[in-house]
Amino acid sequence: MFIASQIYNDIKGRRIIDLGCGAGFLAIGAAILGAKEVVGVDLDLNAVKIARENAKFAKIKGKTQWVAGDIASIIGEFDVVLQNPPFGVKKKGADIPFLKKALEVGKVIYTIHKSGEENRKFIKNKILNEGGVISAVFQMNLTIPKLFNFHHKKKHVVKVDLYRVVKNEDGKKI
Repeated sequence: MFIASQIYNDIKGRRIIDLGCGAGFLAIGAAILGAKEVVGVDLDLNAVKIARENAKFAKIKGKTQWVAGDIASIIGEFDVVLQNPPFGVKKKGADIPFLKKALEVGKVIYTIHKSGEENRKFIKNKILNEGGVISAVFQMNLTIPKLFNFHHKKKHVVKVDLYRVVKNEDGKKI
């Protein structure tokens, strides 16, 4: 959020969508930092309920909209897409529909993916093929708490890459 807000000025006054919002942390952060409009979308109805409660607790309830549904159904255009999609470790390619939808609806995209040379090359090609240009990549550690039955540790630190992507000027796919 710091990078998007302070380094690139991509939050304040912008229309933002958080694809796969989960408990709403990215969307809520964007609302707190002055986004004009924030929409959080998740397939998991329970996650959306938690996001609504978290927004109420953060006192930004009226600044956010929450949608329980498939990201594939999202239409329109947003200034910025924020997303921390599934990494595709459990289900290979799970992050790709998120990347495609982000490039379809967003002008600027912040997307987090598992780090690694092979994965980086794959993500870069997907972004280019879908009409995006990578303007920056930030390497960082992401701490994932035990949330699902298939998580074996209380918390797990994963090396990730945060990509800042912009659409090609002409918006065409390569």
